[in-house]
Amino acid sequence: MGKKIIAAITSLGAEQIRLLLLIGWVLFMDLHSMTPATLSTEESSHVLLLITELLTRLGIDSRWLTEHILRKTAHFCEYSIFGMLLIWNFRNGRNRMRRQRERGLPFLYPLALSVFAVPFLDETIQLFVPGRSAQISDVWLDIAGSCFGILLYRLGLKVQKGWRAGRRRRRRGWRY
Repeated sequence: MGKKIIAAITSLGAEQIRLLLLIGWVLFMDLHSMTPATLSTEESSHVLLLITELLTRLGIDSRWLTEHILRKTAHFCEYSIFGMLLIWNFRNGRNRMRRQRERGLPFLYPLALSVFAVPFLDETIQLFVPGRSAQISDVWLDIAGSCFGILLYRLGLKVQKGWRAGRRRRRRGWRY
């Protein structure tokens, strides 16, 4: 059974692997939203304890760090990763994007829809979980995290492009 799974994974192309990573990350976020409030609070408290202990050992005052700040930071970070995975999937399907543009469907529409729909779905799931509630502030924070992830990805591409151009100039013997 294990060999069949490994064979199936190795036979996938890069585009399918990117898509599986994105779907897997969305499922991870949604499963986190399905965690009952008591377990979620216990998990956050444990992480908070670890971080405050680390900061104390580094000689940094950690009294400002609360469970609320930790949870909001976690929301922002997990959606930043989502934004990076999302743009990575959309950007690397260039042929698909060209076909969409030719049909009149701009590249931005499905990307924007995903950035808005996934956080709303995430918060809607929480309405049905004991002790949890949906918060519009979390939706906006998640959208901001997704946009930050997209911008971070784009910045990484610019840096990579500049680094490659500089490397080519150095190989040709150009000086700055």
